[in-house]
Amino acid sequence: MPLLEVERVSKAFGGVRAVSDVSVSLEEGELLGIMGPNGSGKTTLFNCIAGALSPDEGRIRLDGHDITGLSPHRICALGIARTFQLVRPFGGLAALDNVLVGRLFGRRRHDGGAHVEAERLLALVGLEGRAAVPAAQLTLIDRKRLDLARALATGPRLLLLDEFLAGLNPAETETAMALIRRLLAGGTTILMIEHIVWALADLSRRLVVLSAGEKIAEGPPAAVAADPAVVDVYLGTPRAGRGRA
Repeated sequence: MPLLEVERVSKAFGGVRAVSDVSVSLEEGELLGIMGPNGSGKTTLFNCIAGALSPDEGRIRLDGHDITGLSPHRICALGIARTFQLVRPFGGLAALDNVLVGRLFGRRRHDGGAHVEAERLLALVGLEGRAAVPAAQLTLIDRKRLDLARALATGPRLLLLDEFLAGLNPAETETAMALIRRLLAGGTTILMIEHIVWALADLSRRLVVLSAGEKIAEGPPAAVAADPAVVDVYLGTPRAGRGRA
């Protein structure tokens, strides 16, 4: 049984379908990449999975249990955590306290050793020794690391990464990719949105491509890259039968 099943999910805003009849499944321990141009519905799909939005149609299941329409804090407590494209930590709180906030809403909030675990997660993401630094004083990549540590503090079975590599320079991108690989090696299941196609293809064994809210391709990165529908979306290659201007 897949860890995550998204079955024919649709979501509209003012009559415009941001996501239309999309189905996706994700096996435990897998990293599945979701790509597509701006406005293709990627973040809307994430918001439906995480509970920020309720789908108009379709069902979402975690380990076989229907979670469609549940509130974000309930979905988080069941084992789905996410990072955000626009990172907004609690700027006045220290890095350690930001991670502890994540702990309050996760699956392990009643366990002991919260401070020890928070320190471990800060070290895991590359923020060792910065526990007392206010989040507002961190660089972009360090705020992204903190956002990830806060998500991991919830004890997720499934981690949603939304544009985790956005805004990073090449060296920072390589560092962030290495961190993602460590999470995968540790057994974390990841659903990842990313515009840096080469990085997503390098990290994923399987890609899903959205365009105008619809799923237009799914498969191994090499097959997806060669799919005429994907080439058309990204490069504007004329399709057979399309009239000439």
